Amino acid sequence: MGKAPLSFRRLCLRRRSKKKLEPPPSPAPPSMGASSAPTAAQNAIAGAVSAATGKGKKKAGGARLWMRFDFTGKSELVECDKSVIIERAGVPARDLRILGPVFSHSSNILAREKAMVVNLEFIKAIVTSQEVLLLDPLRQEVLPFVDQLRQQLPQRNVSNSNGAGPTEAQDNEMQVSTCGQWLPVPEAVEGFQCELPFEFQVLEIALEVVCTYLDSSVAELEKDAYPVLDELARNVSTKNLEHVRSLKSNLTRLLARVQKVRDEIEHLLDDNEDMAHLYLTRRRIQNQQAEALPGPAASNSIVPKASHLRRLSSNRSGSLVSSNLMDDNDVEDLEMLLEAYFMQLDGTRNKILSVREYIDDTEDYVNIQLDNQRNELIQLQLILTIASFAIAANTLIAGIFGMNIPCQLYETDGIFEIFVGSTTTACVLLFLLVLGYARWKKLLGT
Repeated sequence: MGKAPLSFRRLCLRRRSKKKLEPPPSPAPPSMGASSAPTAAQNAIAGAVSAATGKGKKKAGGARLWMRFDFTGKSELVECDKSVIIERAGVPARDLRILGPVFSHSSNILAREKAMVVNLEFIKAIVTSQEVLLLDPLRQEVLPFVDQLRQQLPQRNVSNSNGAGPTEAQDNEMQVSTCGQWLPVPEAVEGFQCELPFEFQVLEIALEVVCTYLDSSVAELEKDAYPVLDELARNVSTKNLEHVRSLKSNLTRLLARVQKVRDEIEHLLDDNEDMAHLYLTRRRIQNQQAEALPGPAASNSIVPKASHLRRLSSNRSGSLVSSNLMDDNDVEDLEMLLEAYFMQLDGTRNKILSVREYIDDTEDYVNIQLDNQRNELIQLQLILTIASFAIAANTLIAGIFGMNIPCQLYETDGIFEIFVGSTTTACVLLFLLVLGYARWKKLLGT
């Protein structure tokens, strides 16, 4: 006898047995604050392997790969879910949706209470006053940004913290008494340019990488555009038209990407309040001093009166203290930073517009060529119509005499040659007459 038919119950039993044989899921990775050096190294190796092969398993519980940078440039790879990021950075859950794949090509710079959400093209990061949380750091486009952070952050921050010795630092600091508590204030040094706060250093690196990437994309587009357009101007063919169509679509997408970043920077430049909210280091220091000072003495402290003081700086911590003594409405540093990259993006946008203008000029030239050829075809058709009219007149005469009607001309000797020659001459004269009329009316070119 044959085997019994396979029932749905047997299938379910087999599936359950297979599920029982699968190994249990690995435990969730530790949080970012308690991750050790071996765990970070293992996560880095696992992330690199999964990015290289593209066959990594799906992360459980919505966990994603992040890279953490501190102000000294030290980095570690961690894998955590949204709740850990929300608790650590203090950002709402809706801001993490901005960093998701839905808004992959959008550009946003948002200021929150303790962090700054940066979404510029492929760079998706959460920046606080002391660290950076970078999403998907192993992507090919994000690797230049990671390299720049590793190279520039130690140079900017470690050198500032270790530049002055202890004796020099004590000479440059003076103690101000405020109800029994002492606050260090650096001595004013004219002509010394203080460094930007940590969050603005990261923002500057992000804008530099994005602007460089967009500028290089425009340069590659220009390199490919001009030969294709010149070839189209010489030879209008289907292949060349398809190349120009693809080039124009790429140009439109690139212009939209540049325009989004430019509009976001312009929006920040137009609103001083939004720029003031991006000063995370200044806000953190003010909160620390407000917590350190008692209530009655807080009103007599030097922090609210810093609007009329000269900006101070020192070799040891120029950016922190100068930002602390700065007025809350003073956004000169950030404004200068954003204006520089706004001008760079505006120049990139002008390059794209010049390429598009060249494409429009080439299309106009091609249309003029096609119109000229179309006019020549119309003129040729008109000449052939006039010739057909003259031949039709001669055919009409021949058809009339071709009828079986008695006529005395049939009996005349030698009349055939004379009659055919005269009718042909009359048709040629008719053709020339109509052609001259068409030229007189400027229906035909010279």
